[in-house]
Amino acid sequence: MSSVRCAVCPHNCLLPENGAGFCGVRENQNGNVVYTAYGKVSAVTLDPIEKKPLYMFHPGTKILSVGGFGCNLRCPFCQNHSISMEYDMTNAKTLLPEQVAALARQTVPDGNIGVAYTYNEPLIGCEFVYDCARLVRDAGLRNVLVTNGYINREPFQTLLPYIDAMNIDLKGLDFYKQLGGAPDPVKETVRLAHGTCHVEITTLVIPGENEDDVEELAKWIAGLDPDIPLHLSRFFPRYQYSDREPASRETVLRLCEIAGKYLKNVFAGNMA
Repeated sequence: MSSVRCAVCPHNCLLPENGAGFCGVRENQNGNVVYTAYGKVSAVTLDPIEKKPLYMFHPGTKILSVGGFGCNLRCPFCQNHSISMEYDMTNAKTLLPEQVAALARQTVPDGNIGVAYTYNEPLIGCEFVYDCARLVRDAGLRNVLVTNGYINREPFQTLLPYIDAMNIDLKGLDFYKQLGGAPDPVKETVRLAHGTCHVEITTLVIPGENEDDVEELAKWIAGLDPDIPLHLSRFFPRYQYSDREPASRETVLRLCEIAGKYLKNVFAGNMA
């Protein structure tokens, strides 16, 4: 039995026969890398576009949000850990791309403008997103990615022509070492997406972890384009960080002011 390497994300996992990679949903089956969660859906919801968050892409509209299973990072603060890391697909609903596109068309009268691939990490299932996105585009609707951006260049560039908007989660700088990743591939995703589709960036402000990174991140984003929106979202205790204190409103607003020295559109999120 031979191993095979998965080339979707920067982990580049070497998969043993019948073994899965870091994400848990890409498996070596007879020498082929198979996305085992294809069409397996954890949630389907019609959301305000601002919830993604996308504040400057068709504001006031709605988007059909489709979630799957698995993730290629290990964020100890994940609010969706039950579908990203601790999941059971045994009884998961199945929606094939044709059904996703049909549901998107059916909800247009309700204000829907397309499909958002979200909740877990959608790019680990880039085949499913690609198949859906082509049909959604053919229907005259829009495709949105809500992603950690941790993907290799080639699969991302294959998908990118069908994507209209992205919110990319840029988590910090050295902080990625704790999450099983690195910042440079995410920055590369931002660079590739910018100019091809609408891009907004989110950074979750976590006390004691990444506050000191915000100014450098804002400078870097501004070097690409100072018009790129940045959402600084307030941390609340979740998952393995359930015993931590939430980020204070004052901290988030202070960091928004700092980022605003470099960027034209900075938003404070999760402030309720």
